[in-house]
This record gives sequence, structure tokens and C-alpha cells, in this order.
Amino acid sequence: MLTHVWGLMAHPQREWKQMHDEHETVFHLYAHHVLILSAVPVICSFIGTTQFGWGLGGERTIQLGLLDAFYAGIVFYLVILSAVWFMGSVIHWMAQRFVDPPNRRRCVKFAGYVATPMLLSGIVALYPIVWLCLLAGVIGLCWSGYLLYVGIPNFLDITDEQGFIVSSATLAIGVLVLEMLLAATVLLWGYGEQIILGLLQ
Repeated sequence: MLTHVWGLMAHPQREWKQMHDEHETVFHLYAHHVLILSAVPVICSFIGTTQFGWGLGGERTIQLGLLDAFYAGIVFYLVILSAVWFMGSVIHWMAQRFVDPPNRRRCVKFAGYVATPMLLSGIVALYPIVWLCLLAGVIGLCWSGYLLYVGIPNFLDITDEQGFIVSSATLAIGVLVLEMLLAATVLLWGYGEQIILGLLQ
């Protein structure tokens, strides 16, 4: 489980080369990597919002009850898993312009590993101060972007110049997905009770 996490964080170029010829299934990827790492921001957000509450660093916070946080966590978890699949599909779509494009399985696998730093950055939600979570999210995004730029040429077997174009377009879409995830985080974990009550009425 989580075989490549340290390698992607410490020596990504070497790790991507090692992963290039692995024939991992999407099921194995999700079972041994994505499902586990996606739980990090969810569990940390659950603990943070029920024990401390969302805040800007002052005294005023928005705190959720256990049941509301549980429901919000389920939705948040499913959104993260869907986002990984969506980004894999985006990479697969963009790779069709090349001579020997990878299949969707490899693209989803690649997206799952690229998302590693962003998912790990969710640990700061244990103490959910908005500016701190945003800072951690930006750092995670930057490292994921670096993994993307380093990994795409090797992954698609293309030149660095072609890889730069694909990576830039993929990163732009990824930023939009991240913004939607951040908005969902604020809505679910900050105003989960009002949203849930509204849906039930």
C-alpha cells in the first residue's frame, strides 16, 4: 500500500521511470493509493470541523455536529474520487493527438499519483483555519504541478516540449477542478448543517 508516495515526494523523476512499465489496474490503484490518500483530507476535516470549527484565526468559528460532518465527509470523499477519475479522463483525451496514446487506465493511474501532494496537504484541516488550508492547498498544487511536468514526457513517451504543452493545459484544468473542490470544502464543512437541512426540507 502507498508504495510510491515517498518516491514521488523525494525523488519523482526516478519514481516515474520506475512506474513507467508497471501494469497496475485502476482497481489496484484505487484500493492501494487513491482510496487511502483521499481519506486524509476527509478525516482531518471531520476532526477539525467537529472539534475546532472553521475559522479565520480569530475567535469566531463554524462548528459542525458529528452527524452533519459525517454526511459532509461522505460527499467530500466521493467528490475527490470523482475528481481523480475526471483528471485521468482529461489526460486521456489530450493524449489522443499523439501517435501512440495511452489507454484510459494508465491515464487515471497517472492522475491518481499526480494528486498525491494535494491529498496529503489535507492534513492541515485538522485545525481548519481558512488561510492555512489555502496555503497548504497552494503548496500541494505546486508540487502536483511539478510531478505533472516531470512525469508527462516519460509517461506519454513524448519530447519535453510536447510534454510542456500537455502539462500546461492539464494543469490549467486541474486548477479549475481544485477551485471547485475548495468551494465544495467551504460549503460542505463550513455550512454543512444549513445545506443538509435545506436538502431535507
